[in-house]
Amino acid sequence: MGETGRVLVVDDDVTVRDVVRRYLELAGHHVELVGDGEQALRRIAEREPDLVVLDLMLPGIDGLEVCRRLRVRSAVPVVMLTALGQEEDRIAGLTLGADDYVTKPFSPRELALRVTSVLRRSRLAASAPPSVLVDGDLRVDVGAHTAWRDGVELALTTREFDLLVFFLSNPGTAFSRSELLARVWGWEFGDQSTVTVHVRRLREKVEVDAARPVRIATVWGVGYRWDRSG
Repeated sequence: MGETGRVLVVDDDVTVRDVVRRYLELAGHHVELVGDGEQALRRIAEREPDLVVLDLMLPGIDGLEVCRRLRVRSAVPVVMLTALGQEEDRIAGLTLGADDYVTKPFSPRELALRVTSVLRRSRLAASAPPSVLVDGDLRVDVGAHTAWRDGVELALTTREFDLLVFFLSNPGTAFSRSELLARVWGWEFGDQSTVTVHVRRLREKVEVDAARPVRIATVWGVGYRWDRSG
């Protein structure tokens, strides 16, 4: 199937749904449309798509709650649609495990490119050979998508896990926020504050004291660096 797939579009605006469907079908995707969160969760449970385009502003069950419920049982890639000025909701969505976002009003062509890019990354990750990364009491099984610290499994979102794997694979090197956006999540542009949010949340899970981090160091004027323990 390459970089095309089955895409579920969740948006209560009929015009937006139709425009998005046309552009995604032109890109080779098979598209299904639903208008609210309850329908979305039901369709995903019946037959999981390859990717979900999810508007955050939905009637009834909103997009954040859909994403939260979805991540309990599925790792299906999610591209969020957020209104201009909804930065807190956008960060919340990424924290819950969304893979990318596009801000309304958006270019349908840009959305189609983002969908293709997220599908490509998710399939590359799924086909990557399993490997285990270890740093002191921290153990990460990349193939199984699990991480443990001091024998306790960590509850990580997809973005937190990707960031942890990248840091562990590149210890001792400082990366700027823009570099992390591009190299970890494939964003050539985006809100750099999302990196700060994910670093803070990852510190809470991998550091003994998140207020005095020893693993994820802040490099002032640059960004962040992973320092191996011991």
